[in-house]
Amino acid sequence: MRMLVVGAALVMMTSAAIVSSAMADDDDAKGARKLAQQGRDDYWHCLAREYSRDSNQGMTEQDFGRSVAGACPSERQYYRVALLDYLTTQYPNLDAGAHLATANRAVEAAQKDIVTAFVKRRPPAK
Repeated sequence: MRMLVVGAALVMMTSAAIVSSAMADDDDAKGARKLAQQGRDDYWHCLAREYSRDSNQGMTEQDFGRSVAGACPSERQYYRVALLDYLTTQYPNLDAGAHLATANRAVEAAQKDIVTAFVKRRPPAK
């Protein structure tokens, strides 16, 4: 009888540990997602400041694109790292290189969107 009680206690402890671990993993995923979203927002706000500068008047699309690619280095890196952490949390079995490629594409997409907005805003050439 005593073995049965000990066995039941072990099963309950193991179940509790598994549930606790799953909840911690869920909390980690939520935290990683929140940080990735914050990194994205910070990067976008920084790019928006670059977009709004008066010194961009008269720039060509290529010049503005180069300017944006070099702008906001700390925000860009934070976004990349936070997104990489989130992807690793969500998809731990995928290759880290795939996550890095995805994070890099997200940064490139943000830059492309700002350049596209810049081109659309520009008055037509005379």
